[in-house]
Amino acid sequence: MDILLLGGTAFLGREIARQFLSSGHSVTCLARGSQPAPAGTTFIKADRDNADALRSVARTAWDAVIDLTSHPVHAVRAVGELSSRHWVYVYSSSVYTDFSAPEQSEAGTVHDPLAAGWMPDMSQFGPAKIACEDAYRAMDQPVTIIRPGLIGGWGDWTGPDVLVPDKTQPTAILDVEDLAAWIVSCVTNSVTGTYSAAGQTTTLADIYQHCQDLSGMEAAIRVVDDQTLLDEGVNPWMGPRSFPLWIPDPSSRFTATLDSTAAIDNGLQTRPIIETLTAALRYEEERSTPRQAGLTDEEERILRKALL
Repeated sequence: MDILLLGGTAFLGREIARQFLSSGHSVTCLARGSQPAPAGTTFIKADRDNADALRSVARTAWDAVIDLTSHPVHAVRAVGELSSRHWVYVYSSSVYTDFSAPEQSEAGTVHDPLAAGWMPDMSQFGPAKIACEDAYRAMDQPVTIIRPGLIGGWGDWTGPDVLVPDKTQPTAILDVEDLAAWIVSCVTNSVTGTYSAAGQTTTLADIYQHCQDLSGMEAAIRVVDDQTLLDEGVNPWMGPRSFPLWIPDPSSRFTATLDSTAAIDNGLQTRPIIETLTAALRYEEERSTPRQAGLTDEEERILRKALL
């Protein structure tokens, strides 16, 4: 098949491209090229913020188009200008409005779609994603919409004692290779519909134990309470000066956990969390670029002084 991947040079996109290539398909990646495209793909450098970005791929009848955008205008342009037998839109479970209970299903309440074409800031992430979904649903063509939870594995840049947040917090990590393999399966087997997709629900305590076992670390785990971390300017979930996976807001406590029954019934297969963490550790040991999440050494030293 001829696959058009709108993106394809970063974490999930690279793995989707790799999985399609390893299955014998032809992959074209259209992206800004902030990172090198995967070997074996046809790369087209284009910025989708520009109105004519899709011109070079608009005359081809694609077997599948896979989109990873956050901006509704990108999705609207794609469905209006491209031709495809199957469409796949992937991004985030952030479309749901409430994560105060575990195992969110596809029937959960979602945000109202963003009216604007561009996501102005991350506070509008959920509404922007729903607007993108709606653009694809409006085509009345074969479309698969996937709402993954937290994704981990190789290429994941979120990564005398170790400071950690609340050990009891539930979490789940979906291996990037498993998600990409399922996307290929959805295309090859014509699986359509809307699906939540996540790894098996566990706790941060289990994650910490697995990490200790994998690294051979003998340092003690030192839990720091939520309010202290917030008072010291540590950010939840992701990004700079953060504790990845940590969610102190009770209404968002189960953000990473999703009911993936429908996805599993339609072919999603997930590996044990220990394998995903092993891949993440391997990437960390190989990584040559700056880490984009967590605390720097200096930020951790400042936090430790504040905890004395």
